[in-house]
Amino acid sequence: MTTTARIFKPAKTAMQSGRARTKRWVLEFEPAAAKRPDPLMGWAGSPDTGGQVQLRFASQDEAIAYAERHGIEFVLAVPHSGRIRPKAYADNFKFDRVR
Repeated sequence: MTTTARIFKPAKTAMQSGRARTKRWVLEFEPAAAKRPDPLMGWAGSPDTGGQVQLRFASQDEAIAYAERHGIEFVLAVPHSGRIRPKAYADNFKFDRVR
């Protein structure tokens, strides 16, 4: 059985204004089995515990080296860098602002 992982840099969540927890790279295993509802409680679950594992690395190269060292097949998701435009509250009241 081969294990497949996804290496990515997490995006900023909608609930935070800063860039916390977005600088590190994450190695996350793809689920090997589909989730199904538990007959007693109705919760979704699977016998595969690999989906609960998330490994964090300081750089992309460290994550790739770990996957290659342990024989884990991986898919690399390269993030696109968004442009941060500095804004000021006073810009809302500029005389020549575009509507």
